[in-house]
Amino acid sequence: MIFISSLVDYIVGLKIISAPTILKKKLYLLVSIITNIGMLGFFKYFNFFIESLQQILVFLPFEIQTTTLRIVLPVGISFYSFQTLSYTIDVYRNRLQPTKDFVKFCAFVSFFPQLVAGPIERASNLLDQFNDKKVFDYSKQVIGLRHILYGLFKKVVIADNLGLLAEKIFDPGVSHNGFTVLAGSMIFGLQIYCDFSGYSDMAIGLAKMLNFDLMKNFATPYFSGSFTDFWRRWHISLSTWFRDYVYIPLGGNKRSPTRVNFNILVTFLLSGLWHGAKITFLIWGALHGLMLLIEKNFPSRISKMVAAPFVFLLTSLFWLPFRAEGFTHLKSLVSSLLSMQYSVNELHTIIASIFSTPKFVALAIILSLFILVEKMISITDFNDWVKSKSKPVRYLTYYSLFLSILLLANINIKPFFIYFQF
Repeated sequence: MIFISSLVDYIVGLKIISAPTILKKKLYLLVSIITNIGMLGFFKYFNFFIESLQQILVFLPFEIQTTTLRIVLPVGISFYSFQTLSYTIDVYRNRLQPTKDFVKFCAFVSFFPQLVAGPIERASNLLDQFNDKKVFDYSKQVIGLRHILYGLFKKVVIADNLGLLAEKIFDPGVSHNGFTVLAGSMIFGLQIYCDFSGYSDMAIGLAKMLNFDLMKNFATPYFSGSFTDFWRRWHISLSTWFRDYVYIPLGGNKRSPTRVNFNILVTFLLSGLWHGAKITFLIWGALHGLMLLIEKNFPSRISKMVAAPFVFLLTSLFWLPFRAEGFTHLKSLVSSLLSMQYSVNELHTIIASIFSTPKFVALAIILSLFILVEKMISITDFNDWVKSKSKPVRYLTYYSLFLSILLLANINIKPFFIYFQF
């Protein structure tokens, strides 16, 4: 699948630049769009649309037979499809000269540190880096190892331990009270952030050690003062992709207010659908889209210090449709949330069934320190933050992270990143 996508877009790029008319350029671009979106749509969404059609057909007075397929989703298809598609669109827009080196183009599409879960790179950033002679650079090894250490810590210490709690809380066969569901939404919010940003940190770090610079994918999004700010900081490579290749082509913010609202909502619905073929992902995208519409149409002067906790609470609650196993499960979670039963005893029982008291206390302290460090990092990154410190502070940080990984990492689960499934 990745070879087909690479071959088609490599040829299309060359054809677009040599096409004598705009019409032919558009036809070649259409070939790229149909190939990439067609493969993505078939492997990821075929059964979703067939099942949705089945639900509509039950209202018809006659019976129509439909069939679903047992399709295996190709690894990383959502990421490399968007990466190659951005290449042909940029060539079409005359923002990029196509490469004549097929091996280099294939290396760009299949660059292994970020292949299966991003960042979704642009050819304008990554492609030409394959021209550079790669030599050992000590400073880049240090930078790369800092990223990998912090990313590994976020993944195996924070995300994987919080994941144990999230699995218990979001078990579809068990109903919990409102406080447990509310706490679960925040726990999963921290889990998915540390899981995904941890992967991105390790990918960026590994690429840096190979003398490649990947784009930044996260910038402490849970300290955002608005949903607009949140989407400037969360999964940056995807949010900017949808901005540049969906929102702006629809007209962006240069149309009538009604059309701008439509553009925002469509962009976020598609963003939700990109994450998975479920109605719950569409709901997740719609909720974020609606919040951006509210912010755009009813601007607020609330200070960031006051707004940030409110944004964190809402983004946490919006993870419920993202985490739910299906629409029925989501309804159950929302029902529990609205039940007004907010006893902490149930959550305490769940925690006690997973962690011993010393380990839980240690994890609570580590999590608190992690949040404090994230606040200090702000919109920079861990490497920039730690390299500005004195040598004793740097070494204390390194050994603290290293010992946390050795002593507290949850290594009893299969290595799994949440965004691998997308």
